[in-house]
Amino acid sequence: MQLQKYLIPIASVAGVAAAYRAYGWAGVAIAVGALVMWLLLHFTRMMTVLMMTVLQRAAKRPVGFVDSAVMLNAKLRPGVTLLHIVAMTRALGELRSDKDVQPEIYRWTDGTQSHVTCELVGGKLKSWTLERPAPAP
Repeated sequence: MQLQKYLIPIASVAGVAAAYRAYGWAGVAIAVGALVMWLLLHFTRMMTVLMMTVLQRAAKRPVGFVDSAVMLNAKLRPGVTLLHIVAMTRALGELRSDKDVQPEIYRWTDGTQSHVTCELVGGKLKSWTLERPAPAP
């Protein structure tokens, strides 16, 4: 992994230099175009793998369920994306607001009926609340 960190940029610069030496500015245009295409394909593949992994895990659990609402509450930070929250909980949240209306409100509940309600604006976490049931007498 450490080798790729340096090898890919050096090989890219060497390839562009070789293209310039062999074909002039037309070769540079082709080499840079090929590099941009490779970067776009690599980025698309990485994002697809990330999204599929998170969504496949979430598909195996009930909607709106989390192992511990208290632990989720402790891990949340303002500005976290919905994808990050789904990755943390390994479950899709229960949508509590109307579809496609801002702010979006999602809820995750654990086995003790404690729940975290998250308010997201533009796909980013704005605020959240933890509610725990009253202890039985």
